[in-house]
Amino acid sequence: MNVLGVSAYYHDAAAALVRDGEVVAAAQEERFSRVKNDPALPTRAIEHCLAEGGVATDGIDAVAYYEKPLTSFVRVLKTFTAVGPRGARSFPRAVGEMVRRKLWISYEVERVLRTLGFARPRQTIFAEHHVSHAAAAFYPSPFASACVLTFDGVGEWATSSIGVGRGRRLDLLQEMRFPHSIGLLYSAFTHAAGFKVNSGEYKLMGLAPFGEPTYRDVILERLIDLRDDGSFTADLSHFDYLAGRRMTNGRFDALVGGPPRHPDEPIEQRHCDLARSIQEVVEEVVLRIACHAHDLTGESRAVLGGGVALNCVANGRLRREGPFTDIWVQPAPGDAGSALGCALWAWHEVYEGERPASCRADGMAGARLGPAVDAGVVAAELEAADRPFVRIADPDERARRVARLLADGAAVGVVQGRMEFGPRALGCRSILADPRDPDAQRTLNLRIKQRESFRPFAPAVLAERADEWFDVDGGFDSPYMSFVAPVRGAEVAAATASRAADLTERLAEVRSPLPAVTHVDGSARLQTVTAERAPELHRLLHAFDELTGCPVLLNTSFNVRGEPIVCSAEDAYRCFMLTDLDHLLIEDCLLDKRAQPAWTGPGIDRIDD
Repeated sequence: MNVLGVSAYYHDAAAALVRDGEVVAAAQEERFSRVKNDPALPTRAIEHCLAEGGVATDGIDAVAYYEKPLTSFVRVLKTFTAVGPRGARSFPRAVGEMVRRKLWISYEVERVLRTLGFARPRQTIFAEHHVSHAAAAFYPSPFASACVLTFDGVGEWATSSIGVGRGRRLDLLQEMRFPHSIGLLYSAFTHAAGFKVNSGEYKLMGLAPFGEPTYRDVILERLIDLRDDGSFTADLSHFDYLAGRRMTNGRFDALVGGPPRHPDEPIEQRHCDLARSIQEVVEEVVLRIACHAHDLTGESRAVLGGGVALNCVANGRLRREGPFTDIWVQPAPGDAGSALGCALWAWHEVYEGERPASCRADGMAGARLGPAVDAGVVAAELEAADRPFVRIADPDERARRVARLLADGAAVGVVQGRMEFGPRALGCRSILADPRDPDAQRTLNLRIKQRESFRPFAPAVLAERADEWFDVDGGFDSPYMSFVAPVRGAEVAAATASRAADLTERLAEVRSPLPAVTHVDGSARLQTVTAERAPELHRLLHAFDELTGCPVLLNTSFNVRGEPIVCSAEDAYRCFMLTDLDHLLIEDCLLDKRAQPAWTGPGIDRIDD
């Protein structure tokens, strides 16, 4: 039985195909359209999923959508009724968007399917938004039963939920409701720090270690009333998101010492302090909800979904200090992952299908669910375009060659296997470098990624060696970069001596055996690599370890600021030629920048990211 899941018309549109409970394919539309966080109906992602699954033209049993548009429409109407004239300017746009597109989603999907040559699905199913998040978190997890926690901006009405999953059953027990939302609160501070809402929240998380929690008490005393169970009531007089114009207002600005930073303005210490303050509040909220959920469900393990589950710092603290013995985080916990969640929910709850037996660590196949490239086709295209390369068919020799390049200081773009689903590059569409190089962090940020200098990079480490290089227990599992952990041997400069320094200078003050992946607080967003989940990256880490004695590589997504992660070989070559990357590996084809002809193709379209 084939169930096609779809999320669209907000941000991070995606499609996923589930067959008899197994995840067959999943991809975000942005990877094909090259529009970052593309909200459009995911036509090309749908096409990929159906092709990957070999679905017959009459073989789509059901389409599942990740929310209930009519319920969301009612929320929008009630919200604008409540705010009155303040919402007059935003009302036509918000309501018009729903009337034109969201309320007709089933017909829109059928139109796309007809265009692709597929018959009408036998049924269209609508799942509640937080049910989609919860299903994406629980059903692919390695747990037979678990407490289910979801946190985001808003679904229909829910903004956070507590549930329990057992076998094929998933039940949501409690929820926090709009307009009181941990996701919207965090987005308000994202806006205040000058980053784009629904896109720049990870930048705010990266900025937090540079600050002090100066505004923590202000948030807890003036902006929210936080209760013991983690639920809270926001003082809405400081926010403008109900009226739809902007996240905050003048009263908020007065509390935090000034108006929102313009994206072109420099980052000041106040912005760092705002980031640190809201980060600590989010961690406190998540911990309180988790403790309450543990008591409510009696479950010893937990799964996390929703956009706030991308906050790997909060996840790391929950893992260290929380009540659960084990935690699993969906690698695409945001709205993209909801396309997968609603399809899984339809299979298990609507059609009463059982969870498939599996010997894998989880049901996400290492998040390798997108399209792959054909090495033979790539080689032919490179030859036709007169782009010099060498083919290295033996995988062990290929790993040794690339490891030597990395050890010699090269930055290498890699396209191997199926593209990852979710916001993290996990070795299939990655840029790799030597984490021991103290200059690599600055070089990659400014000359290759072309982004803010304070942004940290993640280490990929052989799973069996993680506890040697990071302060984690043996058996620590973080295959999807979901958790932050301290770097062993890192020495952090005194905060009082560093506050006046430039952010890049403050990063340089940290002393670490892995300086390129150690953040200013001595931490790192960790990816543990096994041969089962990421065979090519695992082989390369072994080769690098044999050469250098270090089983760690710097791993960052293969893209530049403002663009999605690369998908195709041509995407990768273009990014390779327009940045200071030294080498490019596409399957078994290795390219040297110095040997390439001058680039005459399109440049990089700058957008506000």
